[in-house]
Amino acid sequence: MAVLPLSSETFHSIVMKKIRLRSTYIPGYRALLRLLFNSPSVPTESFGIQFDNPVGLAAGMDKKGENIPNWQNLGFGWIEIGGITLHPQKGNPKPRMFRSTKHSALINRMGFNNPGADAMAENLAKQKAKGKWSSIPVGINLGKSKITPNEEAAGDYAGTMERLWEFTDLFIVNVSSPNTPNLRELQAGSELDQILDACNHVNEKCAKEAGAATKPILVKISPDLSDEQVKAIADTAMGQGCAGIVATNTTTTRPAEGRVMNQTGGLSGAPLRSRSTEVVHILYEHTQGKLPIIGVGGISDADSAWEKIAAGACLLQLYSALVFEGPGVMKAINKGLNRKLKEHGYNSLAEAVGHAHRS
Repeated sequence: MAVLPLSSETFHSIVMKKIRLRSTYIPGYRALLRLLFNSPSVPTESFGIQFDNPVGLAAGMDKKGENIPNWQNLGFGWIEIGGITLHPQKGNPKPRMFRSTKHSALINRMGFNNPGADAMAENLAKQKAKGKWSSIPVGINLGKSKITPNEEAAGDYAGTMERLWEFTDLFIVNVSSPNTPNLRELQAGSELDQILDACNHVNEKCAKEAGAATKPILVKISPDLSDEQVKAIADTAMGQGCAGIVATNTTTTRPAEGRVMNQTGGLSGAPLRSRSTEVVHILYEHTQGKLPIIGVGGISDADSAWEKIAAGACLLQLYSALVFEGPGVMKAINKGLNRKLKEHGYNSLAEAVGHAHRS
């Protein structure tokens, strides 16, 4: 009897569970991971937060925050969990995650499957109470509930932020996933302005109640926008005092046709590299380097990481490279970044940000 191959989503779930259980119950397992995958330090500061290295885990890998204390052992400098919506939702029908080894690309139409903000807050509170937390910065990706109409989106995002405010170092407002109907329409100026305004009010309220500083709020944008739309979003973000932009989310364009490539959903990985870097260039030039940018899309080695830094990114994120290159990719990237800093005569990563524009 033939054994059917595991679906991409099932395989992902198994790996996530193994990391969590082994890190919890096998003595010395976390130390072994650190020994194998510990990244060299590439220190930098963004949004008033210190990062030991700029390579972060992109949203979607750890949707439920189940491995928050463990990613640092694989060499990440920071992580982003979620996306989280105000209301719990199962996401889109399965199968909804696909892999193209030929293109080093993933396609997903997950649809923000998550337990919802209240359950997530309860889960994170339990982890913190048990001391199961990260020593590297943690970001939370905020999505919109599918059942919430766009005209009520501001309250949806702000409600999730209020429930999760105490558990994160920064928030990423996701208005660019292609897998929730009409979500990308929220990138338009007036809609985005309302969402950021509501989030800013909650941020100030929670900070005042906690006697702490407000948390950085960033906006994650689509690579499928026109150049002018990218600039308009940057203007809105700066007008609302946003801490930065995440460029970019997945794309609905395809590099080729085929069984996997014909699947609907957002594509990430190598085919996204060129356009995401282009968007980083546009943002950096338009804002004259005044709006911090997190570069994500097709980063898989030191060269692609350096490309994003040169374009104007101050921090990086990856997802697909972890799948196709394995857990040693963070160590390789950070080692390569240190080498490139030395080759170009830079004393810090911050000095190198946007250097392609100065050349």
